[in-house]
Amino acid sequence: QVQLVESGGGLVQAGGSLRLSCAGSGRIFSSYALGWFRQAQGNEREFVAAISWSGVYMIYADSVKGRFAISRPNAKGTVYLQMNFLRPEDTAIYSCAAAQSIETLQGMHGVEYWGNGTLVIVSS
Repeated sequence: QVQLVESGGGLVQAGGSLRLSCAGSGRIFSSYALGWFRQAQGNEREFVAAISWSGVYMIYADSVKGRFAISRPNAKGTVYLQMNFLRPEDTAIYSCAAAQSIETLQGMHGVEYWGNGTLVIVSS
């Protein structure tokens, strides 16, 4: 069993930055790829970024490339999403997820664990 708990959401002005954290627990946490998703009000959930279990490979949605960075300093610890140059359209509930591979996360099929999410609001 893997449990994921997000934190770091809040209200920020456009152009600002936030860093989200996802703390994982469970003996097999370090063997999973981890990713971030977001869901804005009235929209479907969308993929944001993912990082491999080793922390070596990352992939991003085109909408956040160059602005967001996912990291995993310690495979047994927390995964981060550094969000810079935030835009009002980045406003959403951001959720952490775990799966067998970053490709699985990107495809959004086969995700095995989800966190409850943290709200990010970007004001214009």
